[in-house]
Amino acid sequence: MNAADTAARSATHGLRDRIEALDWASLLGQLDGEGHALTGPLLAPEECAALTALYADDTRFRKRIVMERYRYGVGDYAYFAHPLPPVVATLRETLYGRLAPLANGWAARLARSGAPQLPYPATLAAYLERCHAAGQQRPTPLLLRYAAGGYNCLHQDLYGSEAFPVQATCFLSRAGTDYRGGEFLLVEQRPRQQSRGTALSPVQGAVLLFASAARPVPGKRGVLRAHMRHGVSTVSGGNRFTLGIIFHDAA
Repeated sequence: MNAADTAARSATHGLRDRIEALDWASLLGQLDGEGHALTGPLLAPEECAALTALYADDTRFRKRIVMERYRYGVGDYAYFAHPLPPVVATLRETLYGRLAPLANGWAARLARSGAPQLPYPATLAAYLERCHAAGQQRPTPLLLRYAAGGYNCLHQDLYGSEAFPVQATCFLSRAGTDYRGGEFLLVEQRPRQQSRGTALSPVQGAVLLFASAARPVPGKRGVLRAHMRHGVSTVSGGNRFTLGIIFHDAA
């Protein structure tokens, strides 16, 4: 193992320790109760800068998307190719392990008679095997970039029959310094109710966990299915970079 490999392994071990040290009881409680939960700065500024710098390297990505072409918004993003950068792989694997029990709890509460939900495995590797068996074999973690005037329409990141119910966004730029505007938007729709919106401007290095599609919420006659969409408000100046962590692969 060369010096670069040793340094990368040490860095990912440190990140894994930071993730495990989070107050998971509080985070999972917020995620279950509100549909989203925000950490403090988890990634160091130098880790954010290193991830942002990857955006210029085409060899690290399998596909780039210009949002205007598809009316998704204004901006662009790129899906990582295999192998994922060590920081991205560590985030995806370690966060999944913490979120899988909540995902199974949600699935049990949403289950309908005669249509049982397969339990989510305890490890990301086992879940990706299931995705691949369903024809979803392309990695989905991505970097997103918005310049002044950029925005992202409300949407859900679903790429096939397999869809993990939680995803994460890591904020790589400094709100108010590197960019202005560009709030992260969450809009939840509950049956027979008006939509509820939330706008967030997290600090650099923070990680936002949120429902990727549907989550269970209590109703007068039992459990209701609340649908979440997310997006980004218009960036009024500067450049805004984020890392998206989606746990299911794409078809």
